[in-house]
Amino acid sequence: MTRISVVDDSTEWQRDLRLRLRASYAKSALGAEAAERRLQEVCAGSDAWTLAELTDAGTRVGHVAVVVADDNGTQAGRIVDLRVEALHAGRGHERVARDWAEKWCAERGATRLDVRLTEPAGELFAGYRVRGQLRAKRLGARPEPVGGATARPMTRAEYPEWLDAEKAAYVGDIVRSGALGRDEAVRKSDRDFAKVIPEGLATPDNTFLVLEAAGERIGTGWLKHRYLPGVTYGYSLTIHEEHRRKGYGLLAMAAGERATLEAGDAALMFTVWGGNETAMKLYTRAGYRVVEENLSIALPRCAT
Repeated sequence: MTRISVVDDSTEWQRDLRLRLRASYAKSALGAEAAERRLQEVCAGSDAWTLAELTDAGTRVGHVAVVVADDNGTQAGRIVDLRVEALHAGRGHERVARDWAEKWCAERGATRLDVRLTEPAGELFAGYRVRGQLRAKRLGARPEPVGGATARPMTRAEYPEWLDAEKAAYVGDIVRSGALGRDEAVRKSDRDFAKVIPEGLATPDNTFLVLEAAGERIGTGWLKHRYLPGVTYGYSLTIHEEHRRKGYGLLAMAAGERATLEAGDAALMFTVWGGNETAMKLYTRAGYRVVEENLSIALPRCAT
């Protein structure tokens, strides 16, 4: 029978967690420096995490770590880590730990429980909803334009319309993923855009593109260079609705990769929101690996 008890000293576990995360990030497309930076971001606030030990008949078999914190006005729980030793895996300890984490977070006011996965977890979180994936690709040679299409810098006249469309699309992604309701998503969109591009088109280390083919504007792109050491973050590479399903998605990816290399970065990273299966398939075709997958479930969980 699995027993769970909170432990006071998490020093050894935190050291082990950092080693495992560092190895996972380093083997992705990020590279050593970017992996270290991502590790620091993920482990920020670790002093507030609660660690519980799993035992079976007095033998330690694994652990689970949790935290509850405010997320844009919502109390959200998070499973920071859930690990069962290989010798004891597959005996139900994982599910007991997951159920304990859900109950622990709900008792502390959480209305949602999140989990960030850097490795596959089988069916353990099958009832959870995919909120988003962080994907990345290490770039090689500069890709050639696709199908005669081109990418050029966005003009000041084009920027306001683009900004309105991007903010609306961001709200839609957040709502569709189940992360927030529409009103909260609108407020988050306003805050986030004001933070990341405070100077608009003139914000340093940002590239704003207009994609064109056969003399028509078919899409736009927005990239943040040196988001992590050597890594560009693609906030968006979008093909307009009337030009979709014509093979232009790979054009957008190629344009982003060229801009990344021209800015001196060696990898390109994106977040794809849950529910956007089309984008997930496109990124897979283009060679972008999953660095992290974020899942969530509403609390309290309905009995199954």
